[in-house]
Amino acid sequence: MKIEVWSDYVCPFCYIGKRTLEQALVRSGYESQAEITFKAYELDPQAPVDSSRFAYEHLAEKMGQSLERAKEMTAGVAEQAKAFDLHYDVENMPHANTFSAHRLVKWAATQGEEHQLTELLMHHYFEKAHNISNAETLLSIAEKAGLDREQAAEVLDSDQFQGEVERDIQEAGQIGVQGVPFFVVNRKYAISGAQPLEAFIEALEQIGEEEGMRPALKPIGKAKTSFCTGDSCDGE
Repeated sequence: MKIEVWSDYVCPFCYIGKRTLEQALVRSGYESQAEITFKAYELDPQAPVDSSRFAYEHLAEKMGQSLERAKEMTAGVAEQAKAFDLHYDVENMPHANTFSAHRLVKWAATQGEEHQLTELLMHHYFEKAHNISNAETLLSIAEKAGLDREQAAEVLDSDQFQGEVERDIQEAGQIGVQGVPFFVVNRKYAISGAQPLEAFIEALEQIGEEEGMRPALKPIGKAKTSFCTGDSCDGE
């Protein structure tokens, strides 16, 4: 099951959507058969890399709302995130440009650390309110993902992987992505937005059935029991 996820690291519903997908794959039994790829998407391509504004301030301006109303809207999403044990720092999340972060993840994918870096970028932005526009912040997060700091710095100081990011964004427009998160399964099925967990499970089960896939069996009974393999027999 090939799953492509268009998302942005400053999209509050994208972190929720990521957790929903992970849990839905486990619950539906398709976790071991899923191949997940993250695709780049920019919610605000014009965001400055050195902005001193908070995310809710930008939201207020964009939506034509008061600062109080923007905070309420952000806090509402944060409440939904708590269901997945995610704790957003809504008061301090910065208005950030994510193009360099997307380039860094494209490089991380060549090192086998795409998933780890994606998770850490979202964690540091939403739960620690770190500015992921900042190069030093990105390098620190890359190190935590197990990536080489000097190589990461070389990527950030160049235009490497710019084309890959731009192709993702262009492709999003071609297939009709109007907002994120957006999930494409086997290039045939689309799931838009951070759907409720049960709805996501149902969608994966329907896709699996239509694609002729069998979910992994769910073990029941004692965690440890007596059994034989081709090499040995073991028991309690």
